[in-house]
Amino acid sequence: MDASVALVKHVQPSVVHIHTEVPASHPSTRTLGDERMGTGTVVSADGLVLTVNYVVMGAKTIDVTYERGRTQRAEIVAQDFEVGLAVLKVKRQGGAVMPMISSESLTRGTPVFALASVGGRERRVAGGAVTYLGEFEAYWEYLLERGIVTSAANPGFGGGPLFTLLGEMAGIVYLSLSQIARNSLAIPMECFEANRGELLRYGKVLSRPQRAWIGVFAQPLEEGVVVAGIVPGGPSARSGVREGDVIVSLDSQEVPTLKDLYVSLWRHGPGERIALEVLRDNELRVLHVTGGDRAEFYKI
Repeated sequence: MDASVALVKHVQPSVVHIHTEVPASHPSTRTLGDERMGTGTVVSADGLVLTVNYVVMGAKTIDVTYERGRTQRAEIVAQDFEVGLAVLKVKRQGGAVMPMISSESLTRGTPVFALASVGGRERRVAGGAVTYLGEFEAYWEYLLERGIVTSAANPGFGGGPLFTLLGEMAGIVYLSLSQIARNSLAIPMECFEANRGELLRYGKVLSRPQRAWIGVFAQPLEEGVVVAGIVPGGPSARSGVREGDVIVSLDSQEVPTLKDLYVSLWRHGPGERIALEVLRDNELRVLHVTGGDRAEFYKI
């Protein structure tokens, strides 16, 4: 069952278009570019907009355009580099705010729809159903304890809301999963709601233990985890890790999967020395990497 036209019209005023310009010197521009488009959702009547962090990371300017075409300058008030969310603030007061629910209210097969911006005043919708609820791991040192995968393909720029057919916002669409048919991944709303107080007060989540970041893009293999890419200037790049290295162990503990690698890595904090045993040219080597702080590396 798809969302009715009336329901889409009801929730659409809460969805905004985001245009971001980033200095060419910022480290994120190598993969994300220096001009980015995204979608956001109004989450409070005092001008708070929720989106995904990669849209605004390193921003020099951020412009938010509402459904009727009014554009306002926004500023970042909070970023969660581990989960991938960002909170923006605009001066505009009021605006449509939709109710939010936890992903615990969803089950496989729950009908949902995604809304996204494709331009200043243009919005598109895609319907589908929840196909998976659970752990989601990705190659950029990312592990979501509970992600929402749906058959509702992202219809536009990332960062838009995922709604139930009751008009409740259950998540923020993070990624298109084109390798898994026409699916998309959404970050559950509880990732924002549970940390809203800290995010708005401190600009980040302080109660979560800091995680070491080594700046690799990794893929699982039978032999271990292969380094498929390295962040230029990041901790691994500075410590001699190379593309093609197979990470066999971390601090003498085998890491046969991405999850094993991340869980072992995140027992460390920024500044701690980490021993990576890698297989390179059929030879085992031990490289010592000092864990970095991802948020500090990518700060504005």
